[in-house]
This record gives sequence, structure tokens and C-alpha cells, in this order.
Amino acid sequence: MGRHASARDSTGWTVPASATPGTHELIDTNGLRLHTVTAGPPDGDLVVLLHGFPEFWYAWKHQIPALTDAGYRVVAPDLRGYNHSDKPDGVAAYHIDELVADVSGLVSAFDRKQAHIVGHDWGGLIAWQTAIDRPAVVDRLAVLNAPHPSAYERHLRRSPDQLLRSWYVLYFQLPILPETGLRWNDFALLERMLTKGSTRPDAFSETDIERYKRALGQPGALTAAINYYRALARRNAKLTLTQGGVGDRPVAAPTLLIWGVQDDALSLSLTEGLDEWVPDCRVERLPAASHWVQFDAPEAVSDHLLSHLP
Repeated sequence: MGRHASARDSTGWTVPASATPGTHELIDTNGLRLHTVTAGPPDGDLVVLLHGFPEFWYAWKHQIPALTDAGYRVVAPDLRGYNHSDKPDGVAAYHIDELVADVSGLVSAFDRKQAHIVGHDWGGLIAWQTAIDRPAVVDRLAVLNAPHPSAYERHLRRSPDQLLRSWYVLYFQLPILPETGLRWNDFALLERMLTKGSTRPDAFSETDIERYKRALGQPGALTAAINYYRALARRNAKLTLTQGGVGDRPVAAPTLLIWGVQDDALSLSLTEGLDEWVPDCRVERLPAASHWVQFDAPEAVSDHLLSHLP
């Protein structure tokens, strides 16, 4: 394990270092290197921010300054396969166990035994699973618009509405076609996902959208991002066939679930009935926010995070 300051000039990154307070570093973890943005006092409590699909570290551009101003040491990585992080080949490289090991190794790379783990979308799924599989690593957990895995499985079995909302997961199992569709016409679908999916007209600026396009356009990044879904579907299918499902796994860490109610892909009902898996869980539903909750309601998200973290 190790940490390496970037050898590139700041203009070599998708987003210049001046775009947000922090330092760009390459962190060794779990046999690969993750590009990260690190900010805040070195002796502050460690907060790890995990982005979702199809994002990169920049998804936390509003929360990084708020957290560092409050005295936290913030680490926002590009998840494996994304932007400037390493992109291992093959679907198996994106198995949830590998993603959890990346997070655990990231915490160790900063000479910590524990951290506060915060995740949105896919980052939220990784955050949930880290708290389930490696509870000693997670001090406090915060998840944005990502369901607890057992809650999601339950709703897929019981709710035709959620099954319809999850159509894209099946689509992403196809070879080549998802990559072609997302790359078509200069990532027009990505731009539509961000601009039409958000509830605030100015949630994403033209500069934000261009940065997202450049990050997803890095060689190998698009296939890596879709491989997350391919790996998850294969894992869950295997568990369902051999064990009857993903299992009821508890989360011991104090947990905050922030949910943009206007999420087109995930039902609001996924925020209900979590006590059986997450006994210490506070749910904050933001009625006017979409799946892109930290862009639609940046101040509210930051305030809720700060009220949850010690």
C-alpha cells in the first residue's frame, strides 16, 4: 500500500486541481491504484466519499468544501474503472467483494482503522456492503439514493413497479450495445440522464456535463462502469440459485439514508421497513430532489451529513 502524488500537471486530469480544494493523489489499494482527491486537515476524522454511475470523484464537488470546512479529512476516489483510476479487465474484477476491498484498503492507506463511509448510487451499494462485510472499518455510514441490498431484493420480488424501474440493469447485461448506446452522439444519453433526470434546472452546468463526458470517455472507463452491473447480476443470480437470495445481513453502524424522492429508477418504498436490517437508521427524504440528490439539493445534503457525522 502507498500514496503517490500525481506526476501529471493539474491540466492532465479531467478536472483541474483548482476546481475544488484538495490534492490529486494515486492511492495503492487491493492491488491497483485509485485516483483520489484528498482535502481537509490531516488529523481530521476520515470521510470516504464514493460516487455512483456514471460519475467520478467530482460528484462530491459541493460536499467536499462543506466537510473540510467542518474539520474532516476527506478522500473522494474515482472508483476502480472510472476516470483516472486503474481499469482491470473482465467482469469478475468488478465483483462487489473487490469493491469492498478497495474501500477497506483505502482506509488503511491513510493509516486509519475506521472511517465514515458515504456513498451515492453505486457508491452507496458499496458503502452498504462494506458496512455489512467489514463492520470494523465503518464508523458511521451515510447512503444517498441506494437501497440496502436485502430491501432491494425484497422489492424486486414483490413490486412490479420496481422491476420495471430496473429495466436498465437487464439492458446492461448485453455485450457491446450498452457501450455503443452511451457513447453515441458525444454521450448524448449521459447528458440527457443528468439534465432531464435532475429537478433543478441549473443542477448541472455545461462545464459539469463536459467533465462527466470526459471522465466516462477515458479509455476503458465505459466498459468498466457497465461491468459493475454485469458482475452484480451474475453474483445475485448465483446467490439466488444456491442460497435463496442475498441474505438478511445487518448493519451495525449508525446510518443515515438520504433520498431524493423524485428518483425515476428507485422506488420511495425502498426507504421503508429497514429496521430489520439497519436498527440505527435515520431516513431523510428530500421531496424536491431526484436521484442526483447532491446536485439538486447540495446544501441540504451537506447539512444532513454534518448533522450525522460526529
